[in-house]
Amino acid sequence: YLLVNIGSGVSILKVTSASSHERVGGTSLGGATYFGLCCKLTGCASFDEVLELASRGDAKRVDLLVSDIYGGGLDEYGLSGDVVAASFGKLTNPEVRESARPEDMARALLDMITNNIASLAMLNALRHGTDYVVFAGNFLRQNRISIARLSYAVEFWSGGKRQALFLAHEGYLGALGAMLHGKSGAAH
Repeated sequence: YLLVNIGSGVSILKVTSASSHERVGGTSLGGATYFGLCCKLTGCASFDEVLELASRGDAKRVDLLVSDIYGGGLDEYGLSGDVVAASFGKLTNPEVRESARPEDMARALLDMITNNIASLAMLNALRHGTDYVVFAGNFLRQNRISIARLSYAVEFWSGGKRQALFLAHEGYLGALGAMLHGKSGAAH
């Protein structure tokens, strides 16, 4: 299975047994990217505050959709009209930029970061032939929006062949790893 740990950044591990794993990918676009940019864009001061703000937002007000470009979906490519063509793409219009609401910015940013993570997770699942993608990390703590989007993305892009799983205590994975790493004498 793949283990996708979403913290400040993202690490993707291929786990082949209880004692065998390797890091196969990752990205610097994770929880700290979301929180930092969201604080700057909205003036929020806590992660819980940005998630609450995002829950009230509508990303379609600032994201450029397939339907905005083509007037509808592109059935021949399996793209419905509500698929995002360019995150924050509507902000190229000065009027939209002027009227953009903080909650819409928070939601669009959350969707953008989550979609990027889902894409990387699915590409790695395909590359390594894993059926399960396990998501963990503090970014997912009380983050129902990202959990739903990750679940949908794995289901959709795999044609139902792969499944997204989530740890019940998602935020403790990094702490446990650090503790085990230190116990093994490998700490620097």
